[in-house]
Amino acid sequence: MICYYFDIKYNELYLGENMGNEAKLALEDGTILKGEAFGYETVTVGELAFSTGMSGYTEALTDPSFKGQILMSTYPLEGNYGVSEDWYQSDKVQVEGFVVREACKKLSNFGAKKTLDEFLREFKVPGIEDIDTRDLTLKIREKGSLKAALATEEIDDDELVARARQHKSIVDLDLVPLVSTSEIKTYGDFDKTVAIIDCGVKRNIINCFLENGVGVALFPYDADYKTILDYGVNGLMVSSGPGNPERLTSTIGNVEKLINKFPVFGICMGQHLIAKTFGASTYKMKFGHRGANQPVKDLQSGKVFITSQNHGFCIDPDSLKGSDLELTQINLNDGTPEGFSHKELPLRTIQYHPESGPGPNDTKVLFEDFSKMIKEY
Repeated sequence: MICYYFDIKYNELYLGENMGNEAKLALEDGTILKGEAFGYETVTVGELAFSTGMSGYTEALTDPSFKGQILMSTYPLEGNYGVSEDWYQSDKVQVEGFVVREACKKLSNFGAKKTLDEFLREFKVPGIEDIDTRDLTLKIREKGSLKAALATEEIDDDELVARARQHKSIVDLDLVPLVSTSEIKTYGDFDKTVAIIDCGVKRNIINCFLENGVGVALFPYDADYKTILDYGVNGLMVSSGPGNPERLTSTIGNVEKLINKFPVFGICMGQHLIAKTFGASTYKMKFGHRGANQPVKDLQSGKVFITSQNHGFCIDPDSLKGSDLELTQINLNDGTPEGFSHKELPLRTIQYHPESGPGPNDTKVLFEDFSKMIKEY
């Protein structure tokens, strides 16, 4: 594949050649797609999931919520503005692999520090390009998320399909322990501090609290509730994270003992875990919500927000009937629950990511409101 690039810095046209080796993507249904390799040379497995964002590939690749998944971008060109550590949402690439239509090899951004290819190689993650991602997205929308195996090194087709089929379902994987902090960490020096139970927190979540004058104490996902109480925090947040919320029984038990102690906020996985303490049941969605520009309606005000989302599990709202949690927001695309609040306690949860700011910043006010609640409680 021959690509022409215009180098803005030197104001000249030059010829670049994609020198990648053959790569293969095998699905559990027996489908084998062949493309061109980039990134690290290896074989990997995971659940294939698509994301609809037109930008933000660095943020997505480093988002702990994508652990256990091979990420596919619906936008046809990735890598054109390079990669900078300033955009990382964790300290490494979290996805198992990356599937794109075209991976741009030449940077067009003065702020970038490395190419997408270099980025994936650094963290030993494989990528495949020259894939018809539009067709593959339609397949996932029809059949649901599929287990997949991605190879950027030589391997027999049948062996690759077998690896995809033998891989555990994401429902049965314990992913949060792989992305959570193993020790308590603190950020910022302010009068008030929020405890974050780290199920796979993003850096932007921490930064949003610091921007609002609230310090952060980050706790492991399985930290005992007494440890959090003894730390003297003024609020609690349960973060986003990967995988099946049903598997985090110890976290749910600790959250249940903390929800009436101070203001509480939950994002994505955090919403699931908090809702579980009130008896909610969750289910795996057909293909989830991943990407930007998801419309969410607030049921009280009638206002519609444009949100960034990344989740493959959902709360069954009927399971909360008769509880003290009330549905506050819904997704306008499919009617799934996007937010809950408690009838009496200063407790609120949301399914989307207000820290992401995919263009619109409609929901960043949620951090302002919760920070104010912590300061006034």
